[in-house]
Amino acid sequence: MLNIYTATTNDFPVIQKIANKTWPATFGAILSPEQISYMLEMMYSTAALTEQVTKKGHHFLLVKDETNDLGYASYELNYKGLSKTKIHKIYLLPEAQGKGVGKLLMKTITAIAKDNQNTALSLNVNRDNSAFQFYKNVGFEQVGEENIDIGDGFLMEDYIMEKQLA
Repeated sequence: MLNIYTATTNDFPVIQKIANKTWPATFGAILSPEQISYMLEMMYSTAALTEQVTKKGHHFLLVKDETNDLGYASYELNYKGLSKTKIHKIYLLPEAQGKGVGKLLMKTITAIAKDNQNTALSLNVNRDNSAFQFYKNVGFEQVGEENIDIGDGFLMEDYIMEKQLA
């Protein structure tokens, strides 16, 4: 049985552990080791996670089975003042992929968005990330693309995807 719960600051080490396992597997073929390391520090240091939760309005969910943490997601309600929920992160351990865990996280975030009168979900995905197909399969459409300069000479080259909520 899978259990999804809202993460607290006490769960940051779990999020960091999952990120450090999933990122090399997810991005190893499309980003340099230097960029992966840079981005992990930029997004997952304790200071960065604290700022995301306390100043940027991000909420983290963790999913686990009976014994193991399997993945996490973060989202922000009313993104940029719109009735839109932005999914900032969703990562699953490689061994948890293809088992419905990602769909369950999406279903949970969708319910939270609807409960808060948000009418759409939005996310960015690296143009070369195989998760693009997963997002299409769960109802997202590509609505644009953008290049984001994240410093240190690195660029995030993403598709922007949205899903309208009924």
